[in-house]
Amino acid sequence: MATSAMIFAAGLGTRLYPLTQDRPKALVEIHGVTLLETVIRKVIAAGINDIVVNVHHFSDLMKDFIATHPFDAQIRISDETDFLLDTAGGLKFAEPLLQNADNILLHNVDILSNINLNKLIDCHLKNNALATLAVRQRETSRYLIFDKPTMRLGGWQNVKTNEKKVARPMTEELPLGFSGIHVVRRDILDHIPANQKLSMTPLYLDLADKYLIQGYLHQEDEWMDVGKYDDVVKLMSEK
Repeated sequence: MATSAMIFAAGLGTRLYPLTQDRPKALVEIHGVTLLETVIRKVIAAGINDIVVNVHHFSDLMKDFIATHPFDAQIRISDETDFLLDTAGGLKFAEPLLQNADNILLHNVDILSNINLNKLIDCHLKNNALATLAVRQRETSRYLIFDKPTMRLGGWQNVKTNEKKVARPMTEELPLGFSGIHVVRRDILDHIPANQKLSMTPLYLDLADKYLIQGYLHQEDEWMDVGKYDDVVKLMSEK
């Protein structure tokens, strides 16, 4: 089965300011390597050579970077310059570029990890899930809630606002932090409205009762969200 990848790189990067004063978040460098290049190379190392990158903020810089940095993969641009569509909306917008994919690896550009993407994809294929989400036990304000025995998505909770949504019954709740890396079957595109700004999280919650949305626990892996200025500065200072 053919697997393509989509790198979500269209964010405004407001949490990284002033590093994003003159460039998009994806082109912020850590030890001389952009976040975008780091993720692209990780995806290619997993054997995926069909990659879509969405762009919005400083989109011309993104296009120039991809055009002038050869990679051993076909990299196409989903141009959201005119309207930022968020993750699910962005995935739907990129549908014409994903025609050859049976499954799609989705990876946020500001996530650095040593997660084994092949094991994640294998788990997804083995369970024939509509979506498989990389998750881990970590402190966050918003948790995805899984049924512990089955690792099936059952809800969501914001611990700061005490808001909670239950999508399906669970025998034992297991709250986990989402790692910004997931795999979806291509037919999930049939459930996303066109030309609407929409995140993947509410989409998953809407689908969780009827379809298998699976959690993939990768607790032993190194993982870091570098979407904040202090986190990047700290990494830059490390040798």
